[in-house]
Amino acid sequence: MSRLAVVFLLAWMGLSTTSGAAQLRELFKRVDASVVEVRTLERTPAPQPQGGFVRFSGLGSGVLISADGKVLTAAHVVQVSDLVAVQFVDGTVSRARVIGSIQRADLAVLQLEQVPAGMRPARLADSDTLAVGDEVFVVGAPYGIGHSLSAGHIGGRRALGAMVGGVALELLQTDAAINQGNSGGPMFNMDGQVVGIVSLILSRSGGFEGLGFAVTSNVAQKLLLGQATYWSGVDTILLTGDLARAFNVPQPAGLLVQRIAEGSPAADFGLRAGALRITIAGQELLAGGDVILDIGGIAVSAESGSLDRIYGYLASLKSGDLVAVRVLREGKVITLSGPARRL
Repeated sequence: MSRLAVVFLLAWMGLSTTSGAAQLRELFKRVDASVVEVRTLERTPAPQPQGGFVRFSGLGSGVLISADGKVLTAAHVVQVSDLVAVQFVDGTVSRARVIGSIQRADLAVLQLEQVPAGMRPARLADSDTLAVGDEVFVVGAPYGIGHSLSAGHIGGRRALGAMVGGVALELLQTDAAINQGNSGGPMFNMDGQVVGIVSLILSRSGGFEGLGFAVTSNVAQKLLLGQATYWSGVDTILLTGDLARAFNVPQPAGLLVQRIAEGSPAADFGLRAGALRITIAGQELLAGGDVILDIGGIAVSAESGSLDRIYGYLASLKSGDLVAVRVLREGKVITLSGPARRL
């Protein structure tokens, strides 16, 4: 290659890089106002021998998707939160409540009390149009550093082989840097539209190592925005096999209650949370709480459709509908009942 050709090639590469950076800069300016920091307050059992409960604050990200104040985030950020608030780029803070959460998909939707003037909601894209190698960028609050951008590519599309509400779960793999605090934040395509909600990373060190994952926007659209939703405010672990026998569950499967959000539907029903940290077969969990056996006459089972049927039943309830929850508590099977409450 001649020297002149090398000069032209380097000039072209420099121009291309500058053009790409300018595009990303303008896209960031356009979408940043839709990105929020999600701050939570939760309770958890204190380490032994102290006992009791302690409060701690949590941090995540989210994205405004409607003018009336709906925000998409990750379920694990808000599922058992006693208080939720979001902060916009201008510093405005708004209280929020969870109105829908699907833990198996790691998706949740919040309703804000108020939306600051001038905050434009983001648009959701058709995530099926993405292909491996496409450029994407993530905006969120890694380690609490708000409105940080990281850019990368789609490294893969990962079907989880599981269905929720008739929707196949799928994750987008990316090499865009994702760290603690990014959870629930938006992944954008190069048109400035949301293609995913950040869920998790694979890491041996605890920090980002090049493998991040986001739930696709199409899954979010179908599960949380295209049908009735529900938030229970309870975190559970499915007990089957040896674990079920260890807890003397009187049927093949049950849901061991871990934590419960104050003021949630689960708290209204009088469910009891776990209070003692134990480890069984390498799995850490909270013991001492109720084991849910059935809800509304729908038994908990190890079949994949069991939890879907329970969620669908809860999402279909109207305020005031009577609901019965059968639980194992301190070795006895009891029934808790009360009126449903729509959020």
